[in-house]
Amino acid sequence: MMVQNIINILKANPRKLFLIDGFGAVSSAFLLGVILMQFENHFGMPLEKLYFLAAVAGVFAIYSLSCYVRFPTNWRPFLKLIAILNLIYSVVTLGLVIYLYEELMILGLIYFLLELVVLIVLVSIELKVAFVRIND
Repeated sequence: MMVQNIINILKANPRKLFLIDGFGAVSSAFLLGVILMQFENHFGMPLEKLYFLAAVAGVFAIYSLSCYVRFPTNWRPFLKLIAILNLIYSVVTLGLVIYLYEELMILGLIYFLLELVVLIVLVSIELKVAFVRIND
């Protein structure tokens, strides 16, 4: 029921979803590009992979925050795009976790699995809001 309440609030004000997505991407870029890099030996994800993931998160942050600021009249395609990009990012992250499983430390596994859970919840909300019918 709580998730449905959140979805209803965001249906009424979809602009907030771009802000949430943007701040989430900023947080990911910071965590990946600063914290995890500083403590790479405690997380186990190689630096070049962290650079890549942080850069992608940074681009997503710019995109989502720009959509929030400019909020296009026809916002649905923009929300669908970031949802699909977030889903692709999730698949790439999961692929890296599987591929580098032996190298990852428990903190790395916990971080990336939590990030994946948050992203999947976000993507499902974004898609529900983007595809909602006007009279719902």
